[in-house]
Amino acid sequence: MSRVYNFSAGPAVLPEEVLKEAQEEMMDYRGTGMSVMEMSHRSKAFDSIIQEAEADLRDLMGIPSNYKVLFLQGGASLQFAMIPMNLMKNKVADYIVTGQWAKKAWQEASKYGKANKIASSEDKTFSYIPDCSDLPISPDADYVYICENNTIYGTKYKTLPDTKGKTLVADISSCFLSEPVDVSKYGIIYGGVQKNVGPAGMVIAIVREDLITEDVLPGTPTMMQYKTHADANSLYNTPNCYCIYMCGKVFKWLKKMGGLEAMKQRNEEKAKLLYDYLDSSKMFHGTVVKEDRSLMNVPFVTGDKELDAKFVAEAATAGLVNIKGHRTVGGMRASIYNAMPKEGVEALVAFMKKFEEENL
Repeated sequence: MSRVYNFSAGPAVLPEEVLKEAQEEMMDYRGTGMSVMEMSHRSKAFDSIIQEAEADLRDLMGIPSNYKVLFLQGGASLQFAMIPMNLMKNKVADYIVTGQWAKKAWQEASKYGKANKIASSEDKTFSYIPDCSDLPISPDADYVYICENNTIYGTKYKTLPDTKGKTLVADISSCFLSEPVDVSKYGIIYGGVQKNVGPAGMVIAIVREDLITEDVLPGTPTMMQYKTHADANSLYNTPNCYCIYMCGKVFKWLKKMGGLEAMKQRNEEKAKLLYDYLDSSKMFHGTVVKEDRSLMNVPFVTGDKELDAKFVAEAATAGLVNIKGHRTVGGMRASIYNAMPKEGVEALVAFMKKFEEENL
């Protein structure tokens, strides 16, 4: 079977070039006579893999030297607990709830201290980003938390909130490496890699060094302390070696493609194709206010559940797969991450036009 266009929200599409390289090295990584899957995380070969991956990521994102890059397990969801455990010195944090994942992070933080929901867009099914220019920031808040791109709902912060001097913590899982970012604006910026960076099974946390201390909440497990992993260069225990290797390959691919500025341009072009069609269509409608639209995740509906189901089924037959929307929004969702080629979006729009002509 030939390759399909995979619009999954995560685990998601990876660059074909990267998959082919990994395939070539599967049985013998650079003359070691073994696969990276079989390799000791203490070996020289793996040491160069992890060091190169970190160096390339630092280069791509312009990560300042006073930030640690941590390759951690447990996905983004484990960070929902790890962040308050490490940062909630005053037992107070402010959360802006713009989707399911921000809500889950807020709920988790509530177990460790007072988590204030200082803004939310739940009143309109998370279809917009609230005004964050003058928020009621708590004077004793240890940090302000956001989920920058909302995978399920297709919204994205275009301007970071004014945290009034408080540390900003951001989950960037679904917009990771999709555009340039000023890391110095954040205390912690982290993302699960399975959407835009690599295969499932890891989170990358970029943490400012002054936030990495032994002063954590009592009872915080050793594995849940940033210091444990920072001191051991992400090798305190056996990490997700193969995932680190694959992410490293994606970083090299991104550099070859021209870096994050080039990716932003590509992503804007792809998103424009789809949004322009949605704005002109009589059948399909986007669910997000225009000014808050994500470049990565595009939810849309027909307004008729049966028609939505028919579209999803026929799209899959046409090789456009994993396009069903999340159950909380319904309809469809096209995730058009870095590795989704422009041809994939063009094929989707062409199919949508044909479907509209046949079913309107």
